[in-house]
Amino acid sequence: MAKGGSGRISLALTPFSVAIVALTAAVLYLMNRPPICTCGRIDLWVGSASSPRTSQMLADWYSLSHIVHGFLFYGALWLLLRRWSPEHRFALAVSVESFWELVENSPLVIHRYRSVTAAIGYTGDSIVNSVSDIVMMAVGFFLARRLPLWASIAAVVALELVPLYEIRDNLSLNILMLLHPSAAIRAWQAGG
Repeated sequence: MAKGGSGRISLALTPFSVAIVALTAAVLYLMNRPPICTCGRIDLWVGSASSPRTSQMLADWYSLSHIVHGFLFYGALWLLLRRWSPEHRFALAVSVESFWELVENSPLVIHRYRSVTAAIGYTGDSIVNSVSDIVMMAVGFFLARRLPLWASIAAVVALELVPLYEIRDNLSLNILMLLHPSAAIRAWQAGG
């Protein structure tokens, strides 16, 4: 993505961003989200999209979509708020991603995922997974800040194609199925 501003810019988590993530974790706790997987473990990776541990551990195939969020937020905020410093755009991206984690774990959206997407057994995220998803977005934002535009585009395409091949799902299909469900896509995702 194009670089805004000049000089060396640090995108380390600012105190504001850390506070937003901590507040998000606290609100998720008040929403009765489990702090960790109810299985009592914290694993680094869950490789099966249909596992009951998906969205419970630190990372899974859906973590890649949160990295894509970071690339997309960086690009959109660079275009729309170019006069803002990268730190301010980053803080806004963290805020938006944190808000999404709250919405995604609301009973309404959990029910929507279960009823119209391939995530039939989805019960919402653990708090550790939600915080990890925000960190994944930050990784994507940081990469978009550092990589040339062509590499950012290639990364987003790869981050969409790999899970599409491996688990028949990605950010694009996830959005499509939430907003305009397709029985044919759902059957294809289920292996039919």
